[in-house]
Amino acid sequence: MERIKTDICVIGAGSAGLSVAAGAVQMGARVVLIEGHEMGGDCLNYGCVPSKALLAAGHKAHATGQGAFGTAGHDPAPDFAAAKDHVRAVIDHIAPVDSQERFEGLGVHVIRETARFVSETEVEAGAHRITARRFVIATGSRPFVPPIPGLQDVPHHTNETIFDLRDRPGHLLIIGGGPIGMEMAQAHRRLGCRVTVLEGVKALGRDDPEAAALVLDRLRGEGIEIVEGAQVAAVSGTEGAIRVETGDGASFEGTHLLVAVGRQPNVDTLNLKAAHVGYDRKGVTVDRGMRTTNRRVYAIGDVAGGLQFTHVAGYHAGQIIRPMLFGLPMKVRTDHVPWVTFTDPELAQVGLTEAEARKAHGDKLFVARAGFDHNDRAIATGQDRGFAKVMVVKGRPVGATIVGPQAGELIQVWALAIANGLKMSAVAGMISPYPTLGEINKRAAGAYFSPKLFESPLVKRIVRLVQRLP
Repeated sequence: MERIKTDICVIGAGSAGLSVAAGAVQMGARVVLIEGHEMGGDCLNYGCVPSKALLAAGHKAHATGQGAFGTAGHDPAPDFAAAKDHVRAVIDHIAPVDSQERFEGLGVHVIRETARFVSETEVEAGAHRITARRFVIATGSRPFVPPIPGLQDVPHHTNETIFDLRDRPGHLLIIGGGPIGMEMAQAHRRLGCRVTVLEGVKALGRDDPEAAALVLDRLRGEGIEIVEGAQVAAVSGTEGAIRVETGDGASFEGTHLLVAVGRQPNVDTLNLKAAHVGYDRKGVTVDRGMRTTNRRVYAIGDVAGGLQFTHVAGYHAGQIIRPMLFGLPMKVRTDHVPWVTFTDPELAQVGLTEAEARKAHGDKLFVARAGFDHNDRAIATGQDRGFAKVMVVKGRPVGATIVGPQAGELIQVWALAIANGLKMSAVAGMISPYPTLGEINKRAAGAYFSPKLFESPLVKRIVRLVQRLP
């Protein structure tokens, strides 16, 4: 067995692990990177990248079929296999950035094996035993497949297999009405599939209900059947003839089944007990510095539980570089983390929702709103449904919700403001080019100041007084 000594051993070559490895090696640390599966992890191969590529194909087909602005739409007859070719081409285009060759070129020692701890300071991976000063667990998560009676005997897909499906489903049944389920519902519907979504509680239930309702209304308007409060009780059948039964006695039949009910951390093969690293069903136990119960070991990204987003994994990676390489203290925060559901319209959130802000701040809360129906660019492009609302406490934003065109781009202004403790005046003082969708953020900021300026008797008295001066 080959013995290797290094400064940092990173387990997992997804977004979090790759960011740590690249940053650390370029700053002079010796780095070993271990990956037992695909370089790039879930995001590149099964998650963010392929899902957005498939959504783009669906959007193109949908736009082609819609008549607007004096032009007639026509039946796009979408080629499902060609859409999947687009997905594969996008993955292949991005893959070199995450490749083994690139990281070896940076000086990282890459080992393509499954890693397991054998002690508090050692990991085995294939024929290698690695001793490191610091370890980083960045193994991510995988789809959670619930123990529904009959499911294990019925062909079904998760996000790890759905993108390999080249024959268009006649009727796609989706269990789970969260972001993954709703994105895949719209993409497949726009590519010519019939789609039924079964959600046990409330679709998009973690988002602002007012904003979620607008998204769900659009999806239903496109012909997607969304059934809420549908607790799945049993699954039966074969591919091409699948039946899903719910607890209230209803049944739904389709040709294909996608399970999208959540994620579970990848900890099974790590032998964490040997390293004295604590964990539970949510993931590896970490403190606010992402350090585990073994002070030599950090855990970041999905495997550490909490918010499971690629950008959060990247944020964790950037933060732990400080203590590992420079011995500087660090604590992660989550109040400034944005997230987006990439349906059409998009739904974006950062910080507290309105309900959360009211619970936390009560009467101190002011909700500033602006609608896309007063945004000239949105009106010109026929995308004037939606709104932005900003939760403000003592002049500073504590949360923002945007639903509408390019919400994922627009939310970044509020993510910047919350991350840096900016006041609403910073956004109100920003000059936005006209006409742009970005003006909605400035208008929302202005809505915070409008009552103070236009409804204040004191302001009116001052203005009248000034007008009397020569």
